Amino acid sequence: MVKFIHSADLHLDSPFKSRSKMPSGLFEVLMESTYNSVARMMDTAIEEKVDFIIIAGDVFDQANRTLKSEIFMKRQFERLKEAGIFAYVIHGNHDPLTDGFKTSWPDNVTVFKENVETYEMVSAKGEKVSLHGFSYYLDDSYENKLDDYPINSMNQGIHIGILHGTYAKSRYSQERYTEFNLEVLNDKLYHYWALGHIHQRDQLSDLPPIHYSGNIQGRHKNEHGEKGFLLVEGDDVYLNTRFVAVQEIIFAEYQLEIDSLNKQDIYQTIVEFKHRLREKGRHIIQLDLIYDGEDTIADADFTEVIELLKEDERDIRQFIWIDALHLKYMNQDNIALLNDIKASYSSNRELFKEAVNALYMDPRLNRYLGPVQDIAQEELLKEGEERLKMLMRK
Repeated sequence: MVKFIHSADLHLDSPFKSRSKMPSGLFEVLMESTYNSVARMMDTAIEEKVDFIIIAGDVFDQANRTLKSEIFMKRQFERLKEAGIFAYVIHGNHDPLTDGFKTSWPDNVTVFKENVETYEMVSAKGEKVSLHGFSYYLDDSYENKLDDYPINSMNQGIHIGILHGTYAKSRYSQERYTEFNLEVLNDKLYHYWALGHIHQRDQLSDLPPIHYSGNIQGRHKNEHGEKGFLLVEGDDVYLNTRFVAVQEIIFAEYQLEIDSLNKQDIYQTIVEFKHRLREKGRHIIQLDLIYDGEDTIADADFTEVIELLKEDERDIRQFIWIDALHLKYMNQDNIALLNDIKASYSSNRELFKEAVNALYMDPRLNRYLGPVQDIAQEELLKEGEERLKMLMRK
């Protein structure tokens, strides 16, 4: 039996864009989120007594790499060394070998060079494991080195391929590096493929298991949902995977139906929604409010709701930060027509007089009408608007 962690795309010190309007306390949590997620992964590695961890590329961001991130990783690797755990690391397009290292790793860490290499280790249970992979030498490296991965012709021990690249049929938007198809990977006769580069968790094959672990902490709305790594355990017959979430903050998109555009009602509905969501951890969300009526809300009132919701989260540890709040009218066409009618006719007193005179000149109607001097223009227009709304609903 062997047990290991498959992770990728840590992107330490990656910038969190468009966050300048967040309260400073929340922004600090965001900036430390990736570090905390990595530390949780190392905690799990030690608690689970894994044999080794794999990082399938992009430990760092080339343009934002700092001494802080390198010292942090060195300390995490030292924690693994004290627990007798090895680490196998490849470099991806965001942290190519030409970027250079300012820190030397402990001797339990193996970094693959630019050509395909194989490293062997023996698990705590005596299982022989062979790991195959290569690091990117340049950040724009498109060369395909899959032909250089050795074929498992002897079928001895467990063989694991490590690759930072793009599945040829990928539906995700990341740039395409070292493109591959499943047939090429299957031909190597490995027991597991640990993939990196795509920031969404994805299983491409069950036999053999071919997985993207996704990144370890979302950075924006397109990297939504739980983030973490795969805990892999098994033998040369089959390796089972289990996802372990370690993210500090979840990015997510939600829709919330509302039945009133009263600003107090909107605010209270969202507060109750945030209360339910808060139990699941810290979130940065995009929220769409869905309204199915014909009323509207003034821009100033809606802005007031947004600002109060932000103020509520300023000093909350388990925050739910609404990064974008949109109101979607399901009856947009009807609302536009009503607004157009009101803008064109409601303030036209001459037109109103003509309409009233026409009513009183009709002998079939005037018997039901009160004195003309008692007619209130605003009330009559309001009643007409409500009747028009009823007709539009049919």
